[in-house]
Amino acid sequence: MDEGSAELVFAPLGGLGEIGMNLALYGFGRKGAKKWLMVDCGVAFAGPELSGIDLIVPDIAFVEKIRQDLVGLVITHAHEDHIGAVVDLWPRLGCRLYATRFAAELLQTKRLSEDGAPDVPIVVVAQGANIAIEPFDVEFVAVAHSIPESCALAIRTPLGIILHSGDWKIDSEPGLGKPTDAERLRAIGDEGVLALVSDSTNILREGVSPSEGEVGRALREIVAKASGRVIVTTFASNVARIRAVAEAAMAAGRNVVLVGRAMERVVAVARECGYLEGVPDFYSVDAFPHLPRDQVVVLATGSQGESRAAMARISEGEHPVVTLSPGDKVIFSSRTIPGNERDVGRIINGLIRLGVDVVTDRSALVHASGHPRRGEVAELYAWTRPKIAIPAHGEEIHLTEHAAFAEKHGAEKVVKARNGDIVLLAPGQPGVIGTVPSGRLCKDGNSLVPVGDEAVRARQKLAVAGIVTIALAINAKGDLAGVPDVMTAGMPARTRDGAAMDAVVDDALFQTFDHLPRQKRRDADIVSSAIEKAVRNAVASAWGKRPAVHVLVVEV
Repeated sequence: MDEGSAELVFAPLGGLGEIGMNLALYGFGRKGAKKWLMVDCGVAFAGPELSGIDLIVPDIAFVEKIRQDLVGLVITHAHEDHIGAVVDLWPRLGCRLYATRFAAELLQTKRLSEDGAPDVPIVVVAQGANIAIEPFDVEFVAVAHSIPESCALAIRTPLGIILHSGDWKIDSEPGLGKPTDAERLRAIGDEGVLALVSDSTNILREGVSPSEGEVGRALREIVAKASGRVIVTTFASNVARIRAVAEAAMAAGRNVVLVGRAMERVVAVARECGYLEGVPDFYSVDAFPHLPRDQVVVLATGSQGESRAAMARISEGEHPVVTLSPGDKVIFSSRTIPGNERDVGRIINGLIRLGVDVVTDRSALVHASGHPRRGEVAELYAWTRPKIAIPAHGEEIHLTEHAAFAEKHGAEKVVKARNGDIVLLAPGQPGVIGTVPSGRLCKDGNSLVPVGDEAVRARQKLAVAGIVTIALAINAKGDLAGVPDVMTAGMPARTRDGAAMDAVVDDALFQTFDHLPRQKRRDADIVSSAIEKAVRNAVASAWGKRPAVHVLVVEV
């Protein structure tokens, strides 16, 4: 390849303008003939505005277009917002995937748990290794984070080095695994970093993030002083935290019980990879009723208020096995993700009603973020001295603040990119030079559909205003054949004035039909349209909301 005519570009499809759904592309080559490297392929979690949808994945229409030039997918670490979309999207990619052993094992476990999931070819890479993925050379630099084997990526090209930080922090006591490799990052900085694409999650917070070691000591102290049962709920993927809880239980002479399938899967992989050596096997949930109150610590899923997870059912007294009594203690060893406050608050209130003592990160050091605060980000800039800074992994407020921070810490050029932008890194003046298709797809059952899909929008409408379904038969003379069948759902039984809602629907139906000329009654489409409009308007007038109305007319 004539490197003189080649260019190096960055094209994010997720993770810039949001926290989650991370997917980045790096392209190298001549215009129209680039080779592309993908970094991460994650999910975001749907909000209440998308009824019936749990997960969002990136729209990879652009990747499908350049699929023949996609040389590989590299995974920085095994959090769902970085690997969660692989199983669903890989059939559209078809490329080789590169990941550390822990991430590879979790992906394999996830694949085996889903019917029909593809067999993804994975190349297992050790932290610190260099892999040639032509025309790129990728070094997996160890960084500390809240999951084992996290990596920053030093992506070497003939036009310069890109440092893709992934999720990271500086932690001298990470609990397990390797700390952030400051020596390698300084050496890469000495080579010369063309561009730093870096985590913005905690850029609004001063200082440095607490270490996992500090959290472990706090947990040990709290568990040692507890007199009743102790439940610790945390992110299932935080193996260092799981180990810290296990060590706190061992020190207090307690046994650990696992509650939640996600926790069980991660623990199985962590044991396979050697991260729980010296920790006794955990008990299954069935052992809970047989253990004395002062000899048990439960590790449970549901720290974010998930309605189907263990903590939600425990707080409502609806879990089939785990029950709590006054004097027991629940530790939320996690931070509430923005948007989950109401759900987490409901669980905490339910626990308090049970007489349980609740400990959160507001009252004790029971959680440490896996992302860097400003002091740590400043260290990274000092180590690497990038010419170009591109803030990533954050919402608008985070990216904007990170951009100002980068300018103050020596970056010659700061590019404020968003999902779908094509950023020229070299040669010439760095900046946004175009766009590619980007967006979000909803995982709707086993299907992937656009966020604006009619079925998704219809469900949201049903959630707000209910539905009326009417079926009627008309004979050749244009008369009703039998009594129409009417069903309603999601609507109040009576109006504000006390009238039956069924009667409101029936009156609109029959009056509309009776007032149609006989010739028009013989046209099923005219009858259906007229009744639909009349019923919707009648209910709206009586209730103040416009339901979805479906009318089926059969000619007999």
